[in-house]
Amino acid sequence: MRAPGLRDSPFTPERMGLRLRLEDVQWLDDETLVWLEGRPDRGALVVQTGSDAARDLDSEVSVRAGVGYGGGDFTVSPRGVLYVPRSGAVTLRPWKDARAPKVLHPSFGGAASPQMSPDGQWVLFVHTFNGTDLLACVDSRGARWPVDLSRGADFYMQPVWHPSGGRVAWVEWDHPQMPWDGARLMLADFDALVPGLTGIRAIAGSEDVPVFQPAFSPDGRSLAWLEGVSDDDALVLLDLETGERRELIREVGLLPPAWVQGMRSFGWHPDSRSLVVIRNVRGVQSLVRVGIDGRVTEIDAGPYTAFSQVSVSPGGRIAAIASASDVPERVVRQDGGQWVVVRRGDPEDVPRELLPAVTPVDWTSSDGEVVHGLYFAPLGLKDGELPPLLVNVHGGPTAQRLAAWTADTAFFTTRGWAVLEVNHRGSTGYGRRYQQALEGRWGILDAQDAAEGAQAMAAASRCDRGRMVIKGGSAGGFTVLRLLTQRPGVFRAGVCLYGVSDLTALVEGTHKFEERYLDRLVGPLPQTLATYHERSPLRSVQNIHDPLALFQGADDRVVPPDQSERIAQALSERGIPHLFRLYEGEGHGWRKSETIAAYYREMEHFLRTQVLA
Repeated sequence: MRAPGLRDSPFTPERMGLRLRLEDVQWLDDETLVWLEGRPDRGALVVQTGSDAARDLDSEVSVRAGVGYGGGDFTVSPRGVLYVPRSGAVTLRPWKDARAPKVLHPSFGGAASPQMSPDGQWVLFVHTFNGTDLLACVDSRGARWPVDLSRGADFYMQPVWHPSGGRVAWVEWDHPQMPWDGARLMLADFDALVPGLTGIRAIAGSEDVPVFQPAFSPDGRSLAWLEGVSDDDALVLLDLETGERRELIREVGLLPPAWVQGMRSFGWHPDSRSLVVIRNVRGVQSLVRVGIDGRVTEIDAGPYTAFSQVSVSPGGRIAAIASASDVPERVVRQDGGQWVVVRRGDPEDVPRELLPAVTPVDWTSSDGEVVHGLYFAPLGLKDGELPPLLVNVHGGPTAQRLAAWTADTAFFTTRGWAVLEVNHRGSTGYGRRYQQALEGRWGILDAQDAAEGAQAMAAASRCDRGRMVIKGGSAGGFTVLRLLTQRPGVFRAGVCLYGVSDLTALVEGTHKFEERYLDRLVGPLPQTLATYHERSPLRSVQNIHDPLALFQGADDRVVPPDQSERIAQALSERGIPHLFRLYEGEGHGWRKSETIAAYYREMEHFLRTQVLA
C-alpha cells in the first residue's frame, strides 16, 4: 500500500527560514563562552559569562572570514576577540575597552584564522590577495603594515602559536592536491624583532599524506595533529624536546575533510596529559578522552550523535556544537559531567517524537562493494504503507552525511517521506580506500551508489519504488544531473541545487580552492578533455525526460549561474517539465530567510505536482 500524499508538518517553509547557523564556539576562561551564529542578515558574535544572559558583542558588525569557503572567523584571547568582518581586515575587540574595535591592517583581499601571540603583541593570520595565499602577521596595535611570514605554497590553514610565542606551526599544500589528499605540517621559529620566521621545516605529511589541526600542548612540550595513515587516521604526538613521534590512536574517520578554515576535531586538556577527540563510527560521532599514554576513555555524549568545533577551557570544561538526528543543533557545555544547553539554533517547539530517527544502512553495489548511508524513517506510517523516498546526495563530493540534525530532513520526514542520505564511494569517514575510490570515477560511482541505494531501500520495503526522488546540491547536484541523463526512469523526479552541468566550464570559472579539484576526480587537463565532455550532463541533456527542479544563487562564485541556466534552457526547448529559480543576492547556498522560505515553498509544490499527484 502506498503512503498518502504530503502530510501537514510543523516545519513550514516560513519556519525553515528562521533557523540560526551555529558555526563556532570557544572558551575565553572557565566561565565565558564566545560563539558565532549566522543570522539572515549577518554573522553575529555572542558572549556569555556564567549564568548571565547571552549578549551580542557588537550589534552592527557582520563577522565573515573571506579565505576559500570561509571559516576561521574569530578567536578569543585575554586581550579581546579577534575577528574578520566582511571588509576582510583582522579586527580586535577589547574586552574591557568601550572604544570602537581596532582594525589592525588595511582592507585588501581576504583574511582568516587570526591568532593572538601569548604575549599579546602579534597576530598571526592567513591572507589571500589576487590569487596569492600566504601566512602573515601584524602587531596587535595595528601600528605597522602586515608582514609576510611564509609564502610559496598555494594554500595555508590552521596557524597556531607555541605557548612560549617562540614557535609557529601551520598546514600548507599545493595544487593539484586538496588538503585531504596531501598536505604538509610546518614548524618554524618566530623572531619577534624582525618579525619573521626562521628554521622553517616540514615535520609531517606529503603529497599523499594529509595532516590536520596542529595543536601545541599547554605546557609546550608536545605538538599533536591528525594524519592520514594507510587506510586509517591517526592522532599523532611529537615530543618537541626529544623528537619522539608516537601515534596515540589509529582509527577510521578521525580526520575530516578540511573544506574551511578554523576547523577543530580535538582539544588539549589543560594538564597536557590528555586530549578530547571527536570519534566517528559509520556517521555517528562521540567524544573520547585520549591520554598521551594512548589510553582511551569514553565521554558521555548525552543525547548527541554529532559534534564539531570542540573547545576545552583552561579548567578542563568541554564545549562544542552538538546535535542528533532528532535533536536540533545547539551550543553546549559540560557542567559536572552533564551537558548544558547554551544556545539553540532552532526554536525546538516541535516534540522530539515527531523528529526523524536515523538508522545507518549498508548495501552491496552491483560491482561487489559495500556502500554506506543513513536512513531516516518517515513520521506516521501505518502498517503496510510504503512512503515516497527522497535520496539526498551530499556536496563535496569529498564529504560525509553524519547522524546530525538537519531541518531539511525533518521537513520531509514530517510530511511522510523517507529520506536516504547516501555516503557514496568517495565520502569520508569510512577509510581512505573508500574515500579515494571516486578518483577518476566522479559521475560514475556516486551516481551508481545513489541509484542502487534507492533500489535497495525499495527491495527492503522501506519506500515506494515508483515515487523516488533524487536531490543534491553542488557536487550532489552534479550527481542528480548525471542520474537523470544516464539512468532515466529510476527516479520520478530530480531536485538540483547549484549543480555542476559542464565540467570544463567549472574548471575555468570556479574559485582558486577548487580549480584543480577535478584533476583527481576526473583527470588532468588537457589529457582527459574527452572524459570531461563525456561526463558533463549538459552534453547529454537530451536524455533528461524526468521532471527536474533547478535552484541557483545569482552570486555563486563556486558554481556560476550559467551551469543551471543552460540546463533550464535546454529543457525549455524540449518541453520537459521543470522549474528554474534564480535567487538574487544568494551565493553557494541560501542565507536570507525569504530565500529559504521561497525555496521550500517552491520545492514542495514541485514535488506535490510532479511526484505525488
